[in-house]
Amino acid sequence: QVTLVESGGGLVQAGGSLRLSCATSGRTVDNYAVGWFRQAPGKERECVTAIGRSGVLTYYADSVKGRFTISRDNAKNTVSLQMNSLEPEDTAVYYCAAEFTRSNSRYYTDPHEYDYWGQGTQVTVSS
Repeated sequence: QVTLVESGGGLVQAGGSLRLSCATSGRTVDNYAVGWFRQAPGKERECVTAIGRSGVLTYYADSVKGRFTISRDNAKNTVSLQMNSLEPEDTAVYYCAAEFTRSNSRYYTDPHEYDYWGQGTQVTVSS
């Protein structure tokens, strides 16, 4: 069982930055691939970025490439999401999710592939 807790959301002006953190407990996060998802009102939950166990393999949605950076510190059981050049379209509830994997060559982008989810943190970008 893995428990995930997101933090770092808030209100920011367009062009600003936020850093989200996902703290894990219960199991060491180095056995889990982790993803960040977001869901805006009336829209489906979408994968923003994902990272494999070792941190080498990453995925970014086209909409955030060059602006967002995912990283992980397995020693601290933390996965972070640095968000720069934020746009009003980035406004959503952001969730981190974790999935156990034995492979260093896997990340997951389908929310149905994840067993563990945090409670979400609101990010609001004003224009």
